[in-house]
Amino acid sequence: MALINYLKGIWKKPQESPFYRDRLITWRKEGSVVRVENPTRPDKAHALGYKAKPGFTIVRAKIGKGTRRRPRVKKGRKPLKIGTKIPAKKSKQWIAEERVARKYKNLEVLNSYFVGEDGKSTWFEVIMVDKNHPQILADKSINWIADRQHRGRVFRGLTSAGKKSRGLLNKGEGAEKLRPSLHSHRSKGK
Repeated sequence: MALINYLKGIWKKPQESPFYRDRLITWRKEGSVVRVENPTRPDKAHALGYKAKPGFTIVRAKIGKGTRRRPRVKKGRKPLKIGTKIPAKKSKQWIAEERVARKYKNLEVLNSYFVGEDGKSTWFEVIMVDKNHPQILADKSINWIADRQHRGRVFRGLTSAGKKSRGLLNKGEGAEKLRPSLHSHRSKGK
């Protein structure tokens, strides 16, 4: 069995791996955005465009589970609608990509993938690309990311997690209103 297939098999049920629990214990003690030397899931990283060469960076992001929390007012009476069940309109993975992009402003988000979760947090590893690096500019398979139209692509929902959250993975019948976006479709009639 090839190594890639073996790694895919392990990640179908990561809880059964002896290292998984130990990793989560150490990750809990780290910050919410941490730069990593090597990808935790090399098979998934390479499938999403990662190359082990200068210009590529892997960053692990931790994001809390659950719905968004409404800020509590400090003085006065308890508000009537203090409810904490405010569903976010973005996926956790997309939010994690945006947080990483805000911290590393000189890098561009290529993609991301799931690496673990416990009762309180979920971890994603984000593949970042330095669009000004000479080796990236010379590589014909990735130098498209240096073009102007790809600047800040994560904030416009152009990564795979963003497209999935926007519903753009659906095509054909029933998906007519999704493109180019729900907002622009609503404003066409005006």
